Amino acid sequence: MSSSWETIPALWQWLSTGSNWSGENGAWQRIAEHLVLTSTSLGLACAIALPAAAWLGHIGRGGALAINISNIGRAVPTFAVLVLLTLSPLGEHGDWPTIIALVLFAVPPLLTNAYVGVREVDHDVVEAARGMGMSGWHLLRRVELPLAFPLIMTGIRSAVVQVVATATLAALPGGGGLGRIITAGFRTYDTAQVVAGAALVAMLALAAEGVLVAVSQVFDPARRRTKAERRWRRAGQGPSTYNEAGALPVSERKPV
Repeated sequence: MSSSWETIPALWQWLSTGSNWSGENGAWQRIAEHLVLTSTSLGLACAIALPAAAWLGHIGRGGALAINISNIGRAVPTFAVLVLLTLSPLGEHGDWPTIIALVLFAVPPLLTNAYVGVREVDHDVVEAARGMGMSGWHLLRRVELPLAFPLIMTGIRSAVVQVVATATLAALPGGGGLGRIITAGFRTYDTAQVVAGAALVAMLALAAEGVLVAVSQVFDPARRRTKAERRWRRAGQGPSTYNEAGALPVSERKPV
């Protein structure tokens, strides 16, 4: 292994060498494997956690129990779960042990943030929407979910960063992804390769979070509503009677 002062130029040399990026074991191939692994795990985790959290937050029952059960996944080390699943019959089915371990790891932040986001929606807004005759489904879809959107996206961003970083464990039972670069570096005592693999994982996690920050700013219903109101004011018009969430704006409500 080289010293820390020799690592930086060696790291740059590794990253700038074309042969390290091409081929079956190249960095591009490992990045593609890492993205498939993380996107599959996050897709399954979102499909499980977000609908359940939104419904539990809407009805206001069972949320605390669900969050506590999901947090058990945080208490158990992901590596231990991965080893147990690999030793089970699931270990004969490719990357599924890794995917299941990552899903269990991603569910708690998704479930907790989505539940709290829906549950903490202003009760005055909820009651105003009920007073307008909205059904439970319309209330959830047009009022609670848009107002909970920032917290839901925070949970997704947290889960993405954690899963991208943890997916390197897939290399230990022989799976793909950027972890293979790190384990190969340990096997050959190549410090620069180990650091390069870690740096690629960190850059991928930061890039994924940056994309999600941009997505949350573009699709945030509150930001879109604010921009629409500014356009109305510049045009010399008042806001419409009801906002995009289907609720009467606070400034236009009259005391009962």
